[in-house]
Amino acid sequence: MTSSLNNSPETTHAKHAPARPLVLVADDHEDTRLLFRTVLEIRGYCVIEAADGVETVRTAERARPDLILMDGSLPRMSGLDATRQIRESTDVSNVPIVFISGHAGTAFVALAREAGCDEYLVKPFELDELEHVLEKYCANNARTVAR
Repeated sequence: MTSSLNNSPETTHAKHAPARPLVLVADDHEDTRLLFRTVLEIRGYCVIEAADGVETVRTAERARPDLILMDGSLPRMSGLDATRQIRESTDVSNVPIVFISGHAGTAFVALAREAGCDEYLVKPFELDELEHVLEKYCANNARTVAR
C-alpha cells in the first residue's frame, strides 16, 4: 500500500507558524523580573527568567533566546562575566545582550561593551527606550515552531 504525502505550501504552513520572540530576563530581583515579564508579554513576547549569572548562562545555552536583558549585579556570576561567557559559547554567541544597570558612569558602560553587550540601558529608563531595543533586536526574529 502506498501513501502520498502532501507537502504543499498550504499543508506546510498549517504545520509551522511563527512564534513570538523569546526574551531571557536575567535579574536577581523577583519584582523586577515580574515587571519585565508583564511588560514583555503584553507586547507579545515569550519570556524566560534567570535569577543569577550561572543560571543565565545555562538558560541561554538551553533555550537560545532571541534577546537577553542582563542585569549588571547578579549573584554567583556577575552580569559582566555572564555576558563574557555567553559570547564565548558557540551556540548563543550572537544573541543580542542588553545590559541593564544603575551604573551610568562611562567607565562601567565601557566595561559592559568590552564584555560583549550590544546595548546599555541605565535604570531607571523610559519604557520607550526598552521598546526601541525590542524593535531593534526582535522585529525580524519570529521563530518557526511545529504545531
